[in-house]
Amino acid sequence: MHDIKAIRENPAAFDAALARRGASPMSSQVLELDEARRAKILAAETAQSDQKKAAKEVGAAKASGDEAEFERLRALVGDKKAEVAAMQAEAKELDVQLNDLLMGLPNRLHDDVPDGADEADNVEVRHWGTPREFTFDPKEHYDLAGVKPGMDFETAAKLSGSRFVVLSQGVARIHRALAQMMLDTHIEEHGLRETWTPVLVREEMMYGTGQLPKFGEDSYKTEDGWWLVPTSEVTLTNIVNGETVDEAALPMRMCAHTQCFRSEAGSAGRDTSGMLRQHQFEKVEMVSIVHPEKSMEEHDRMTRCAEAILEKLGLPYRTVVLCSGDMGFGMIKTHDLEVWLPGQNQYREISSVSVAGDFQARRMNARFKPAAGGKPEFVHTLNGSGLAVGRALIAVLENGQQEDGSVTLPEALHPYLGGKTKLTAEGSLA
Repeated sequence: MHDIKAIRENPAAFDAALARRGASPMSSQVLELDEARRAKILAAETAQSDQKKAAKEVGAAKASGDEAEFERLRALVGDKKAEVAAMQAEAKELDVQLNDLLMGLPNRLHDDVPDGADEADNVEVRHWGTPREFTFDPKEHYDLAGVKPGMDFETAAKLSGSRFVVLSQGVARIHRALAQMMLDTHIEEHGLRETWTPVLVREEMMYGTGQLPKFGEDSYKTEDGWWLVPTSEVTLTNIVNGETVDEAALPMRMCAHTQCFRSEAGSAGRDTSGMLRQHQFEKVEMVSIVHPEKSMEEHDRMTRCAEAILEKLGLPYRTVVLCSGDMGFGMIKTHDLEVWLPGQNQYREISSVSVAGDFQARRMNARFKPAAGGKPEFVHTLNGSGLAVGRALIAVLENGQQEDGSVTLPEALHPYLGGKTKLTAEGSLA
């Protein structure tokens, strides 16, 4: 959410920031609502002052025995009371309108974000590893002989519909091992605090991190009013919702492994084969709550945490900085990690690591007390996948595939698989 004071002080800069995202100028509309709201608040306060003054005079008129003046003043007090209530209601309605307008506007972009129209204009900042050269035509994960017994889309469709999967046997265990390895690495090597959070949240939590009001169709809402989290970014970030923490408590670095749920409303026809785009999936999420002066430094640190997982697994990847036309609604800068999938012969996203600045903090009213004293300030929030477990599974299976349909597994997973080193062409671990 945007700082209304900053918009008042420099509306041209606000419109320029929106223009970088391809959005229309909004400062005039914002400031018109803001001015009307403030004028109504001032009028209500003036009327309330008149009401209090008349209320004092009522007593004096009664004491003097001036019945006519007493009745006049009593009527005036009643009129002023009704006038104040009406003005306060109008001011509240204008405040709601202004808040709703600001809630629907995207975050400003960091100066480092390159301009561009879409993902084709994203800029590679580094890459790691060399894609393997195959002596045969590599297959996609769901076509591998060793994978087919443990990756069942037909049964999942019977149970739940399209874009679900049932995992079993060796494939299920590899999937579980990946999540455990990611958690252990982040906790033991990267200093993140392991956290377990609900997957059902109140509506205001979805507003806090920016999934609502603009992107409600992308998530699932229960009949009881709870929302299923699209990522544990929602729960981890909202831990500080409404809180004012001491500066000494920063940075707060957390990670959680959860189920995630997305309706994929805007992705009809995209990636319908295999596990790449599912309605229900697992992710190890990283969230940091930091001092404003540390957020860009933290962004780079979190990106390295995600990259380290891919390097442990020996998976070639590239890191790109998203351009203005491909940026998420609430973020000021994003790094995408794209892992090499030989079955598709291309890099595909496996992690987004983003910094939101104070955008989410303003929506959540999350602040910190400066150690040197002074007024509380808004924290900065960051989030990133560390990693998407299902996509990591796809990458491991495709990069390790052998001509007979078996899969050689990364050494980093061996301890989590009881020393097993491969998925056989029959679908068991060996």
